[in-house]
Amino acid sequence: MSEPILSVRGLVKSFGGLVATDHVDVDVYPGEIHALIGPNGAGKTTLIAQLCGELSHDAGTIALDGKTIDGVSVADRVHLGLARSFQITCLLPTYTVLENVALAVQIRQGHSFRFWKPVRSDTALLARAHAHLARVGLADRADALVANIAHGERKQLELAVALASEPRLLLLDEPMAGLGPVESAEMIEILAGLKSHASMLLVEHDMDAVFALADRISVLVYGRVIASGTPEEIRASEEVKAAYLGEGDELGAEDLVC
Repeated sequence: MSEPILSVRGLVKSFGGLVATDHVDVDVYPGEIHALIGPNGAGKTTLIAQLCGELSHDAGTIALDGKTIDGVSVADRVHLGLARSFQITCLLPTYTVLENVALAVQIRQGHSFRFWKPVRSDTALLARAHAHLARVGLADRADALVANIAHGERKQLELAVALASEPRLLLLDEPMAGLGPVESAEMIEILAGLKSHASMLLVEHDMDAVFALADRISVLVYGRVIASGTPEEIRASEEVKAAYLGEGDELGAEDLVC
């Protein structure tokens, strides 16, 4: 197996007497979707915040492409290829779908907001934005105002904005949240199609989506990874069964309510 694009070792974060992440080890490999699941309060959101640099850690190391990024700022982690989807930025409701992504492309190129007006006619920049919209299924919504698009389309747009930073690793924090069955199925298809563009660490409550997408799954309970493996291995894990159901019960995707 190739070297991991993300390697987390012994990550610890405490808030007073509460240990939110307890010596967490996680690897994400190139071209992989690695799902992180666990009950509410397991530490998933804290871990994602540590990985993207929003929270410092008390112990442990985070390496991206083999280089330690402990202490590196959120912005610099983005430039190194790490992007947090759906919480990476706020959408601009009075701008079009295309303009939101074009602005993200512009920022990735190192420009500030004050240069936004002239680039409305920048054909190369707009072409990149169109390409990102096509990847998330919004090619035909480019000219719509964000204020007028549906919730599911906003989720797709936020993903396109994250892709505009040209990440090597996407941290996906509940991309299915608030989506109906049809929208969830569309998002699953979109994410599966993005594997060739970026590896992903997926935090998700929708277990049908997790088992449809994940190459490997890690289970976080009380801040500790209790199991990590293929979806089949997680289904068969006695420790995971005990954590979710109690000893001796059979485990299915419908039981893993996080």
